Amino acid sequence: MKKSYLIGYDLNKSGQDYATLIEEIKKLGTWWHCLGSTFIVKSSSTAALIRDHLKKFIDSNDELLVVCLTGEGAWTGFSKDCSDWLKNNL
Repeated sequence: MKKSYLIGYDLNKSGQDYATLIEEIKKLGTWWHCLGSTFIVKSSSTAALIRDHLKKFIDSNDELLVVCLTGEGAWTGFSKDCSDWLKNNL
């Protein structure tokens, strides 16, 4: 069964390559990206396995958060497409 995972990251050294990390996040499954350094992905993996995979694409001084979402959420200010994705996937 696929779960929704929130993925947040901060790459702390100037000039780092977000493109590779973002590409790897998008490969995990259906994804939502309507906030700067935050994704939500639908995946049949676990939070720990997602973290272990993505940490290969960041430096040791970077921060990465992967948490499983409960299905409850509230938001405001997003476009219709962003809001619809959340309604249909949380």
